[in-house]
Amino acid sequence: MSKKELVTFIVDYIAGRRQTKLDAFDKEKVKRLAAGEQEAELLNERRELELRYETRAWLTDAASRAGQISLVTHAAKYTHGDVKSSSIFTKTTASEGYLSTATLTKPAADAVGNAAALDVAKLLQTETDGDSLLACLQRNDHSALAALAESDEQLATWVEGFSRALTTKQPTSHKLAKQVYFPVGEGYHLLNPLFSSSLAQEMHQRIVDHRFSDESKAAWKARREKRGYPQPLVIFPNTAIMNFGGTKPQNISSLNSSRGGRVWLLPSSAPQWESLPKPPLGYKSMFARGPFEYATHGTRRRLISLLVDSGNENNLRIRRARERYVDEIIDTLFNVAAEIQRQDWAGWTTHEKCELKPHQQLWLDPWRAKTDKAFFNERDKDQWQAAVAEDFAKWLNSHLRQAELSVGQTERREWQTAPLFSRRLREMEKAIKGYSHE
Repeated sequence: MSKKELVTFIVDYIAGRRQTKLDAFDKEKVKRLAAGEQEAELLNERRELELRYETRAWLTDAASRAGQISLVTHAAKYTHGDVKSSSIFTKTTASEGYLSTATLTKPAADAVGNAAALDVAKLLQTETDGDSLLACLQRNDHSALAALAESDEQLATWVEGFSRALTTKQPTSHKLAKQVYFPVGEGYHLLNPLFSSSLAQEMHQRIVDHRFSDESKAAWKARREKRGYPQPLVIFPNTAIMNFGGTKPQNISSLNSSRGGRVWLLPSSAPQWESLPKPPLGYKSMFARGPFEYATHGTRRRLISLLVDSGNENNLRIRRARERYVDEIIDTLFNVAAEIQRQDWAGWTTHEKCELKPHQQLWLDPWRAKTDKAFFNERDKDQWQAAVAEDFAKWLNSHLRQAELSVGQTERREWQTAPLFSRRLREMEKAIKGYSHE
């Protein structure tokens, strides 16, 4: 944003506040005249009000009040309204598949402190064409304020005053902050960090956009009319709302007040596992379209998004995120497999409709080995385990290729030899043998 646009915003913002106050005064003036007050006195009061909201006078007053608020990303009062601990402003950047404080490239600054000074916070925070007075102060750009100041001394007063809102005081905690630290090695790990108002604001905005934007309304209309639409319809099921601040949400923070005290909560309960009603007869592979494909759809989508967004980058953070998603897929695979390896389904692979590959039969029907000697001998060789791992690697590579990602033998070997895959196989076999000897 150009200096001229920011100056115009500041002048208009103050003029708007002045007009609001004058309108309220004029309404009250009628009542006071009817009560017998002198009009000349009321005119003097109105004139004083106008002078108080003259641009330079208001900026000087606002700068003197700026120290009553702090611009932060993590506000302490969300934990408890009477907490006396510090709120903090922090900004870190990372690129992950999940929304977190680290992925906020431009976190919304919240304001805490005296609610009567929130008009100063709004002046600092409001963006016009992607810029704000707050951003200017953070990069030491005082040109907009300089254009309004009558002297260098007045400019210095404004800059010093408004900068107090950015100053981090000596950080202190408080018992109501509930910041529990757990000893780890030679230090401590914080179990309950401060509430991130910036993250709550970003999530609130995304949910509102997905639910109420013009594009979302068009997508819903297309769904009702049973016709296609180029953009996906995003739904947030089973959400809840937590309220902060009661009838005075402004006492918690500025952003909390703008949200009406509401913060969205997404469901975090464990998924309801649905048991398979019958063995997977008719499937040629565990990795064909079926329960496993369905259960891993969301994780695969996040993995693909990570790899697409990272492009040719391959740093430690990306590798760890990739391993985390692959491990999640492996865990799901063995959960589905465990559901199929049921004792009461023993021998289901002998059914004429079973089309599974032989090595997958050895994996998924372990209890058949108790009555089928030939099956037991083949299973006891353990060669089927490498074949199952290879099937998994080919399946994952095929999905990545469908997303036009360049993967080949290197990635295939990585998926095939994933430590978690081998460990889960060993654990599963150990559990089966343990049951067999009971």
